[in-house]
Amino acid sequence: MDKYLIWDFDGTLGYRAAVAEARDGGAWTASLLAVLDRESPGHGVALGALRDGLQPRFPWHSWEEPHPHLVTADQWWNALYPVLEDAYLSVGIDAARAAAFARQFRGVYLALDRWKLFDDVLSTLDVLASRGWKHVILSNHVPELGDIVRHLGLGSRVVRVFSSAETGYEKPHLRAFQMVMEAFPGAGAMWMIGDSFHVDVQGAEGAGIPAILVRRPRPEARYSCETLAEVLDVVETIRRVVSTGRNCPA
Repeated sequence: MDKYLIWDFDGTLGYRAAVAEARDGGAWTASLLAVLDRESPGHGVALGALRDGLQPRFPWHSWEEPHPHLVTADQWWNALYPVLEDAYLSVGIDAARAAAFARQFRGVYLALDRWKLFDDVLSTLDVLASRGWKHVILSNHVPELGDIVRHLGLGSRVVRVFSSAETGYEKPHLRAFQMVMEAFPGAGAMWMIGDSFHVDVQGAEGAGIPAILVRRPRPEARYSCETLAEVLDVVETIRRVVSTGRNCPA
């Protein structure tokens, strides 16, 4: 039977522009500032001020509320533009320009040349694939995540990409994980790998999927690795355990 590793994307496999931007909403703030730099040179707005004005009103901040009614990319972005507008308004940008800047954000944020993979991603995924594991991405992300994944060379390495913007369910919502399980009903083994203890690890375990925490280890996590390279050893142990039918060791 096929074996699947479900990977988070942002902060686990890839990031936008700089590692620091991949966490705590930094990539969004940096993109807001990039629009200002381009459209209003000499604006005098500090990155920190924009960050303070960007309210936690993204879909993943209210993950308990599904949004399957946002069925197209344009619908998803249109629902988000008011959040971006408010960030601009909070730093003194007038309403007309705030609305215009918010609608330019999408192109700036999605600029493919700004997206990168961590150095250990390709080698790790390839070795795991050679050991029989198939790769899936499950991420709280934008509708265009598939384009980013393909640009980064992961298209041939990943059998399917589940972006919350397309499915309507944000991790750690139970349904986000169930959709992956339903897509591969004959899986002989399935594990989640991500950098968020609450969203990835606890979310997956709540759905009955064991999980490995990476990049940001915590003692609460049963399996925790600082780098993806370390996942190889954990997964090899998992492979042996699965083949013998025993429970995984603590």
